[in-house]
Amino acid sequence: MTTISSAAEQPTAAVVAPPAGRPDVNRKKLARLGWLFSAPALIFVAAVTIFPILYSIVMSLRNVQVSGGGIKMTGITGANYSAVIHSSVWRYALGFTILYTVVTVLVELVLGTVIALVLERLTAGRGWMMALLLIPWSMITVINAEVWAYIYQPTYGVLQAIFQAVGLGHPDVLGTPTPAIIGMMVADIWKTTPFVAIIVLAGLVMLPGDVYEAAEIDGASGWYTFWHVTLPLLRPTLALAVMFRVLQAFGLFDLPFVLTNGGPGTSTTSLAVLGYQAMFKNLDFGGGAAVASTTALLVLIGCLISLRTFRVQVGKENT
Repeated sequence: MTTISSAAEQPTAAVVAPPAGRPDVNRKKLARLGWLFSAPALIFVAAVTIFPILYSIVMSLRNVQVSGGGIKMTGITGANYSAVIHSSVWRYALGFTILYTVVTVLVELVLGTVIALVLERLTAGRGWMMALLLIPWSMITVINAEVWAYIYQPTYGVLQAIFQAVGLGHPDVLGTPTPAIIGMMVADIWKTTPFVAIIVLAGLVMLPGDVYEAAEIDGASGWYTFWHVTLPLLRPTLALAVMFRVLQAFGLFDLPFVLTNGGPGTSTTSLAVLGYQAMFKNLDFGGGAAVASTTALLVLIGCLISLRTFRVQVGKENT
């Protein structure tokens, strides 16, 4: 009894509760500081990205008259969009851009994954191989296009010399529609496959090793391990690579502009090249702005779909 009573009479230490509301105050202060430090970058992005898009949308909805004193916009009309949608050239450019994006991204994804798997298994010389691999990606697209223009040159080009050596005649790659499309795809794949390979390699080195140990203990073959272990774990990385490449490929401009100028005819005319030709060659600023606005809308839709796919893949990975 004495022990119990003495223990009960001992004073307990007072527990001081933290002031209410302080975490929210600190969070708000950090948020305000974040917005303050991000404001210059956000203003710059708005000036060089958002404002031109909004201005193009406004221009596409107006009657635009071009004169020596500049441009004059009057009224509100949907004629520019109607002309674009009913234009066979625009429909072809849209189909060509979609085809080009699908083919190049698929080929780059397969080749990039294969190269990444080879690099991931290298024990010596990986640094040198990665350095050599990044040379095409580090080249400016204009320089890349000039290099391939020399390769495809029908008189003194490298491809011409190879075809003559094996007795296959005199190819005119850039002067024929289908070979020109294929040649431009080859130039793009050569340049951007290293980009995909580096992304996939980064995903490969982050995969847990215990999963492969378990698969080896279970007697799984290398091919079975790739399809049922490596590939499912790489889904978020592959989705990220596809998202970046689809957005880049859909805005195709510099490669066809330098390599083929949209030709022969309109066979390699992308949406970006078509908008440039409408605005700066035909001085159809309203129509060119409508092409640019529809392209921006399609890119936005593609970006939203890619982000949704990326979230789904990450969700599958975490389950």
